[in-house]
Amino acid sequence: MLEGNRVSRISVRGFAVASATAVTTVGAVVGVASGNAQPSGDSLETAAADATLLADIPMGQQAQVQVSSLTEQADAQAAAAEASARKSAEESARVQAAQLATAKKEAADTKAKKEREAKAKAEAEAEKKADRASRDSVRDSSSFTVKSSYSVAEVKAMARQMIPGDQFQCFSNIVQKESTWNYLAQNPSSGAYGLVQALPGSKMSSAGADWRTNPATQIKWGLKYMNERYDSPCGAWSFWQANRWY
Repeated sequence: MLEGNRVSRISVRGFAVASATAVTTVGAVVGVASGNAQPSGDSLETAAADATLLADIPMGQQAQVQVSSLTEQADAQAAAAEASARKSAEESARVQAAQLATAKKEAADTKAKKEREAKAKAEAEAEKKADRASRDSVRDSSSFTVKSSYSVAEVKAMARQMIPGDQFQCFSNIVQKESTWNYLAQNPSSGAYGLVQALPGSKMSSAGADWRTNPATQIKWGLKYMNERYDSPCGAWSFWQANRWY
């Protein structure tokens, strides 16, 4: 019966060494048989001892040692594969987290940009409305003394007091082209009437019932019309230059 302790100490490495030694021993014996130079006595004794060591392990246990070695290799490969898979999963999770963070930041930036644009638009609109209100109320037409007739100089003086300073020249350009500052001017073809040639002239009644004879009422209506339709008299003048009407 084989000694249990001795067999248990045989490792895969020991098995490989014993196998190599056994092959060496067989080679030595064959060499002697073929007439080659005989090895020294020490070499023969060592080879014989190693061969005896390998022979001491039963064939079944030799197979078990080989299986154990293959199992260890398989376990090592499985562990390496698992570590690689874990690392890949961690890297994938890191990339996804980075992408998600980037997407959230871009969404937040887009939202903030839209909010800033909306705020700026609202502020601009409010400023525009305030500017319009200021222009419309520079001086009300009712503050002028009503007369039976007005000279061109008097009509222009009214306009200067009612039109904001930076808009007066544009307003004046349009009136000059439309009526040459004649508040009683009427187009025989279209029926357009007054300083700004309102069409029909009755539109100016929204500024006052005396729209036919009061240039201040006509100026008031004309200023409001230009502000509402073209944002300002200068906006109306730019349109008039491009189209010859407004």
